[in-house]
Amino acid sequence: MSSLSLVMFDCDGVLIDSEILAARVEAEMLRDYGCELSPEELAHRFAGLTWARIMELLTAETGITFPDDLKDRVGAEFDRRAPKELVAIEGVNEMLDALELPRCICSNSSSAQLKFMLSHVGLWDRFRPYVYPSREVGEGHPKPAPDVYLHGCAEFGVRPRQAIVLEDSVHGVAAAVAAGCRVVGFTGASHSYPGHGEALSDAGAETVIARLRDFPAVVEAFSSWSGD
Repeated sequence: MSSLSLVMFDCDGVLIDSEILAARVEAEMLRDYGCELSPEELAHRFAGLTWARIMELLTAETGITFPDDLKDRVGAEFDRRAPKELVAIEGVNEMLDALELPRCICSNSSSAQLKFMLSHVGLWDRFRPYVYPSREVGEGHPKPAPDVYLHGCAEFGVRPRQAIVLEDSVHGVAAAVAAGCRVVGFTGASHSYPGHGEALSDAGAETVIARLRDFPAVVEAFSSWSGD
């Protein structure tokens, strides 16, 4: 039986309620190029993917070629709105206070974006320097590749089965499962949708929670249950 030695978090939609804000900005700017998708559909379909991968999928689907600077403009608009609209997920500090294991963040966001968002909501000092952007570690493969979770495990010297991951996206769950980690799905952010929990379970999450305050008890339970 393997007890847990590490807790790994996704950031967007798990610690910070950022997925819905990003989706609103993206939907508005994509509309200018004839791509009509609601923020909810964008969050549902593409949460957890990099902007480059989203553009690849939308171009293949619609035939629209999007300008190279669209990513920068989306990022600038997100940053402009963030001070008024970006908040931490409810209960995040209480949840972190109740966890005793080492912890880190494994995200598809860039290091600059992670520092900006985490600092804005008062979480940067609760994780630094253990904040790992997938495209800036190892060979730079983003989720759903398992690389960033394998990197987190290696940094702490633990086997993947000794790590538990909290993820809100199907792609993130797939990445953590592929790495060999224990995975819990999270549906408590504003971008959650009907069937979200089932989708996370289908992707490999062993259980799903909707409140961060429930996570420490899950970690404790998983510590005494191998799941094999």
